Amino acid sequence: MKTIDRRAVLLAGLGAAGSGLLAGCSADAAGPTPQGGPALVSPSGAAVAAAENERHHSGRERRFRLTATAGPVDLGAGKTVRTWSFDGRLPGQELRVTAGDTLVAELANHLPQPTSLHWHGLALRNDMDGVPPVTQRAVAAGGAFTYRFVAETPGTYWFHPHVGVQLDRGLYGPLIVEDPHEPLGYDDEWVVVLDDWLDGVTGTPDQALAALRRGMGQDHGSAPHDGKDGSPGGTGGTEDMGGMQGMGSAGDMPGMPGMAGADDPFMLMRATSTLLGGDAGDVKYPHYLVNGRVPAAPATYRGKPGRRLRLRIVNAGGDTAFRVALGGHRLTVTHTDGYPVAHEPADALLLGPGERYDALVTLGDGVFPLVALAEGKGAAGLALVRTASGRAPSAAVRPAELNGRIPVASALRAAEGVRLASRRPDVTHRIALTGGMAKYDWALNGRRFDMNAADARPFTVHGGQRVRLQFVNTTGMWHPMHLHGHTYQLGAAGPRKDTVIVLPGSTVSCDFDADNPGRWLIHCHNAYHGESGMMGLLAYAA
Repeated sequence: MKTIDRRAVLLAGLGAAGSGLLAGCSADAAGPTPQGGPALVSPSGAAVAAAENERHHSGRERRFRLTATAGPVDLGAGKTVRTWSFDGRLPGQELRVTAGDTLVAELANHLPQPTSLHWHGLALRNDMDGVPPVTQRAVAAGGAFTYRFVAETPGTYWFHPHVGVQLDRGLYGPLIVEDPHEPLGYDDEWVVVLDDWLDGVTGTPDQALAALRRGMGQDHGSAPHDGKDGSPGGTGGTEDMGGMQGMGSAGDMPGMPGMAGADDPFMLMRATSTLLGGDAGDVKYPHYLVNGRVPAAPATYRGKPGRRLRLRIVNAGGDTAFRVALGGHRLTVTHTDGYPVAHEPADALLLGPGERYDALVTLGDGVFPLVALAEGKGAAGLALVRTASGRAPSAAVRPAELNGRIPVASALRAAEGVRLASRRPDVTHRIALTGGMAKYDWALNGRRFDMNAADARPFTVHGGQRVRLQFVNTTGMWHPMHLHGHTYQLGAAGPRKDTVIVLPGSTVSCDFDADNPGRWLIHCHNAYHGESGMMGLLAYAA
């Protein structure tokens, strides 16, 4: 990945037709709910255009072209895979703009299937959110589509498709929105993208999904109670772990990964993690990547001792939470999901799929491993930080910091300037996370979402409301729950986020202000859970 010398920067001054939800939405009219409820704001209606006009515009445009292609990609160490990627790169081209710029990105689809681009974490205009058929028609094979929107909020974001499980190929890249009045003091910057990888090795993500959908005879995703009444089990804890977590011993780190059967290349069993509340994941991955490279051929950041480095870490994985540490260093957490937090010291970080963390670190003298442990899965990704000559650590290195202090999201506090004003919620939506591995029937409130169905039954909100989402996890697995188009706050003063890990048997309350009209997805960012039905629609009433 590209590295940025901050001092130098400062010195330099709709193809295949989608059915269902999109149908009937004109540019200026709102359509009724399928059940005859209130009329809903159209993704391309006047309310959406008005909200876009109210965003801060710098007057500048930044133009990019992304070509989705099928072909070989080099993972390093002689491992070349055939996959789908943007322009043959892994990760895709880093897009970098300044807050207030209009981002103009042309997507050229050279794939054999329709695709799209979703701009993860950004509050942007609804018809540019990239979710077929909710906000646009999918971009047909051989077609093109130009995304145009104001990127108003500084932070670390990323982009990926929102069609099937295409996310679990190589179709992703970082999007950095720089703050023109950056308050942090640092010298250099390194964008770190984490991924779990199977495409072109054991099969394709679609084949993995088909295997998972056959389910298991024994439900390793059942709730931590008798599972008969559908109520949450466990201790009834709230938020995600409730504080600082450090593992007692290295033996508790890897978990006990296993197989559904000796000949099953996709299904993972007996992968466990205390940090994740039990079951660590569904999918068996042969590789874990940092910036598109396997541990035997790690990506390397080259810096100088004593310089202050900003890490922007993105989890682009499909099924894996990563525990990340830089050997020999302590981190200072500054942001999560693009928004600043009160600075918090950390030895390691835990990121679920879709989450991002920024951290500052003062570099030592030597060669240091940046390890992304695949939580509970007994393997890891690796990159290196090199500030001097010397021998690189082995690919099997596990720095002691992995077992140190891990401030999970609920232990963080929003920076004062981005904290929501105190206010009672006008509406609360209770969203039960339901389902399990036995039937692979993941859902919200017991209802599996169909992107093309005419009876979407949205969670309805009105513009100007303070909205509370209560994620109640009744399953035995953790779920990274993501809301499009908004950033919510955890609890009364917790961090502003768009993706949060909800542990088994726990409830996480998230508040946001309904200030971005349109129709937005809420879903588990485990690609296989979401595609199997753990997804819903939040829609603004007209």
